[in-house]
Amino acid sequence: MTILVTGGAGYIGSQMVHDLADAGEAVVVLDNLSTGHRWAVAEGVPLIVGETGDQALVTGLIREHGVDAIIHFAASIVVPDSVRDPLGYYRNNTANSRALIECAVRCGVRHFIFSSTAAVYGNPAAIPVSEDSPTLPISPYGWSKLMTETMLRDASHAHDLAHVILRYFNVAGADPRGRTGQSTANATHLIKVAAEAALGLRPKLDVFGTDYPTPDGTCIRDYIHVADLTRAHADALRYLRAGGAPLTLNCGYGHGFSVLDVIDTVKRVSGVDFRVEYAPRREGDPARIVAASERIRGELGWRPRLDDLPIIVTHALDWERELVARRAIDRLQSVTVPTGVAARAGAAKRSA
Repeated sequence: MTILVTGGAGYIGSQMVHDLADAGEAVVVLDNLSTGHRWAVAEGVPLIVGETGDQALVTGLIREHGVDAIIHFAASIVVPDSVRDPLGYYRNNTANSRALIECAVRCGVRHFIFSSTAAVYGNPAAIPVSEDSPTLPISPYGWSKLMTETMLRDASHAHDLAHVILRYFNVAGADPRGRTGQSTANATHLIKVAAEAALGLRPKLDVFGTDYPTPDGTCIRDYIHVADLTRAHADALRYLRAGGAPLTLNCGYGHGFSVLDVIDTVKRVSGVDFRVEYAPRREGDPARIVAASERIRGELGWRPRLDDLPIIVTHALDWERELVARRAIDRLQSVTVPTGVAARAGAAKRSA
């Protein structure tokens, strides 16, 4: 049987697809390529370009490929953007997910793994935050994900659709084998932005808010390596295949770093003292959020292998260097290929 990975050409989804392909799984990817890339999809894995909300497309894809499990990554993920464009986020994250879940139910898909977020907790009163903590999002992004969680639980209760909801904390790093990583233009992930600043790809890094109730006044986050995160998805799939009951689980390490901690680590690992400027807080950013991770370790047997901030930063820097090399090749090809085409066209005209 086949696993459908939505958003499988994006940052986390492409890492998942590589992991599944490495394990010998049959995989098919659905991605609209708004932020994903064709080259990020593992070789030999079919890529269908389209929307998760296109029910005719999704239904045909599930039936054609014999899909019995869905890992759903496709979503818009930038918190400040969700504040500016809430209806866009409710359409892309919530309405499209509802359509996808309906297709899964109608087509008899048995297993569903949903990419949720720690943003559903809002500004938690207790740290670390457990899965039983109140869910009080402070951004449309968080609400869009929480609504999908609710729909999935209700559909699972009414139909034969076993599921695992994974609430991500801050995902960072890149494939340790250098095949894929965070490649979105103008991305807002702190470690990626800091890595770009260290390599001279950005003139500076902005720190949004220095007056939070934290030791150094900047936000604290639980940073999880993307490869450890996708390993959690693989563990969740094994759990569901073994007949596991629905679960909602945090995906984090259980400890956090401040924005300034991250900046210092990137400067130390890169050896570059890049420029940092301070700006007001952004709307929708909680002060501190760190995962309680005991449940995922106990329920899935998940054991992180890359729980080390300098390693995460090293992989992020390595990937940014890879992207620089890719872009240089692309620029070279864009110059040389048309020249060759023009030369051949000119020769043909002269011989006519």
